[in-house]
Amino acid sequence: MAEIAECVGLNIENGRQLADFAEEKKADYTIVGPEVPLALGISDIFRKRGLKIFGPCKKGAMLEASKVFAKKFMEKNKIPTADFTVISSYPEGFKVLEKREYPCVLKYDGLAAGKGVFVAENRNDALFFLKEIYGKDIFGRTNRNVLIEDCLKGREMSYLVFTDSESFSPMVPARDHKRVFDGDKGPNTGGMGCYSPPAQFNENLEDSIQRKIVIPTVQGLEKEKIDYRGVLYFGLMLTERGPYLLEYNSRLGDPETQVILPRMESSLLEAVDSVIEKKLSRAEIIWNEKKSLCLIMASKGYPGKYSRGMAIKGLSDVENVIVFHAGTECRDGCIVTSGGRVLGITAVDASIEKARNAVYKAASLINFQGKHYRTDIGLNA
Repeated sequence: MAEIAECVGLNIENGRQLADFAEEKKADYTIVGPEVPLALGISDIFRKRGLKIFGPCKKGAMLEASKVFAKKFMEKNKIPTADFTVISSYPEGFKVLEKREYPCVLKYDGLAAGKGVFVAENRNDALFFLKEIYGKDIFGRTNRNVLIEDCLKGREMSYLVFTDSESFSPMVPARDHKRVFDGDKGPNTGGMGCYSPPAQFNENLEDSIQRKIVIPTVQGLEKEKIDYRGVLYFGLMLTERGPYLLEYNSRLGDPETQVILPRMESSLLEAVDSVIEKKLSRAEIIWNEKKSLCLIMASKGYPGKYSRGMAIKGLSDVENVIVFHAGTECRDGCIVTSGGRVLGITAVDASIEKARNAVYKAASLINFQGKHYRTDIGLNA
C-alpha cells in the first residue's frame, strides 16, 4: 500500500480521531473495510459531523456484531434460518446439548474474525468448544452469549448487495472455502479461497434469494429506521427446501471481495456515492460474465499459532493474476509475513478452470517458509 498511498498510523477503533483526520484532509469519502469500527459506531460519528462515509450505522452493524441480534431480526422479518437456542453459561449449554441432535452448529455471539463458528459432529465436540469459550475465555469475558442451532445441509454461497436502506443493487455471487485443509477438513478460518460464480447459480435461484431473504431484510431495516448505507453480505445455505440465511456481514467479505470486485465493469466510486447520497435506485452498476478465483496463501499453523517475519520470494515472477497482500509487511526492503492469511492470489478468465490454473501456477512461484494453501479451491465449482 505504501507504494501507491501514504499509510497513516491511526487507531481504527477511535472514531473521533478518524473523523478529525477526515476533516483535516477534507476527505471526499471514507470507506470502512473492517467490521470493528462499524460495530463501534464510526458511521454515526462521521454523519453527525456531515462527513461522507460508506458503511452502516452502529445498529445496522449489529447484524454482524451480534449473532443473537441478527437471529432475532431474521425471526421478526420471517427470513428462513436454522432453529436456534441462546445460552450464556457452560451449565446452561451442557443441558441444551444433552437433548439435541447432531451435528449442530455453535456460534459465539460477538465478533471473532471468522473463527467464532464451530460445527460439532457430536456432544463431546460441542462441549469442547464451550469449554474453550467459558473455561479458557478465547473470545474474552465481556460477551458470554452463544447460539446453538440446527446444522443445515446443502452448499454455502455468499450473496452481497449494495444498499442505502431504501433499495438494493446485487453484486455477483461467490462461494468461499472456510476450512483450513483440503476436502473441507479442519477448523474454520477467515476463508482459504473463493470463486465466482457458483455453478448452480441462475435467475430462479437469485429470484428466490431476493424474494425470501434480501427484500425482507431491506424492508426490515427501513421499518426499524436503521440507517444502513453500505454493503450487506448474506451468508447462505442452499438447501433442498431453498435458500436459508446463515449470517449477515455488514461489509465486503474476505476473500469474496477479491473475486467479486474484479468482475465489476462500472465505477466502484460512483456506486459508493449513490449509496451515500441515497440515490442507489438510479445507479447503473454493471458486472461482466467472466469467472474469477482467489487462493489464500497462509502461514503454517493458521488459524492457530504461526510464525511471522518469513521472507516472501517470487512475487515479481507471477503473471496474469492480482496479488492482494493481507498479512505482510516491508522490513529492510523485503516483504515478509506478518499474519495468518498472508496473500490472496486472484485470476479472472473465461472459465473457472482457466482462472484456477493461473492462480495455482502463481502460487507455485511464490515461496516463504511454512507456506500453506489448499489445493482444491474451485475443483467442484
